[in-house]
Amino acid sequence: MNKYKVAIIGATGMVGQRFISLLENHKWFDIVIVAASSRSAQKKYCEAVGGRWSMPTPIPPAINDMMVYDAVADAETIAEQVDFVFCAVDMNKDETKALEERYAKLECPVISNNSAHRSTPDVPMIIPELNSNHVKVIDFQRRRLGTKTGFIAVKSNCSLQSYVPALYPLNKFGLQDVLCCTYQAISGAGKTFETWPEMIDNVIPYIGGEEEKSENEPLKIFGTIENGKIINNKSLCFTSQCVRVPVSDGHLATVFARFKVKPEIKEIIQIWENFKGRPQQLNLPSAPKQFLHYFDDNSFPQTKSERNLEGGMAISLGRLRHDNQYDIKFVGLSHNTIRGAAGGAILMAELLCAEDYIPNSGK
Repeated sequence: MNKYKVAIIGATGMVGQRFISLLENHKWFDIVIVAASSRSAQKKYCEAVGGRWSMPTPIPPAINDMMVYDAVADAETIAEQVDFVFCAVDMNKDETKALEERYAKLECPVISNNSAHRSTPDVPMIIPELNSNHVKVIDFQRRRLGTKTGFIAVKSNCSLQSYVPALYPLNKFGLQDVLCCTYQAISGAGKTFETWPEMIDNVIPYIGGEEEKSENEPLKIFGTIENGKIINNKSLCFTSQCVRVPVSDGHLATVFARFKVKPEIKEIIQIWENFKGRPQQLNLPSAPKQFLHYFDDNSFPQTKSERNLEGGMAISLGRLRHDNQYDIKFVGLSHNTIRGAAGGAILMAELLCAEDYIPNSGK
């Protein structure tokens, strides 16, 4: 098949860099355009990034000398040349919403890593293994936008990947209340230890906006489509605390959950180990073979050894046991810039292509 031609909007930031790294030699997608702010426009990519390249592998040769487009001023030109865009811009919420809608109205699908449209009722916020059925709301969004092919789809906050995938298949027991504390890596702030030396040997007990996202976004993922909108689940309650820890990559969560019907530990582990979603059924290129991995050893999962499990696309779980206030408690771990950011968005794009929501124009 012809590869889909894609653009990376916000290509010089850390998530943009991760998109570029993960898409090198991708089976379906070919990066033909990189775009960023006006400060980087008209420069070669290697010059625009300068010494800020943070990935473990070098800039791919095909991207190194690629000229950077202006994400805003060149929107029409970009949209004409690609099948869809990945968006990971560093702009305020209103500017991001306007930019993403502009691309969508140019008939260019937008796969967004940004938070601006996560609360928009007809914009699906997809974790592909969990709520792939939410893609159906795109038909209603297109009617609102007046488009034939253009739309916006978003991924959820990076820290949710550490625990929501473990809870989702347990909803059959009537999930009610969840308390979650996340311990989040510095790459989630777009930083490295070289650029943020203050984080060495340090913990910061506050991350702006994270707790609100952790408490509200799962309700949309657990929601249902009604009258062309995704309606948040009203029977669930999430509460959280989010702290920044001195780890390069990998968000870890400690989770407590209460159900209408208390499940048995062995039953939960069996559900996790056997769980497969739409990406596994479709054998999508970025899908982990086993999505949820459970570790019997109480010392695991550990951030350093498990964050790259299945290319960073799997979720690692451990320390499942009963609790004397909630029904169960456990630990979850995910790679925040792979599964939690660029990798999760790439898998979502693969799903949307496989389900014929993104046409391959053969441009």
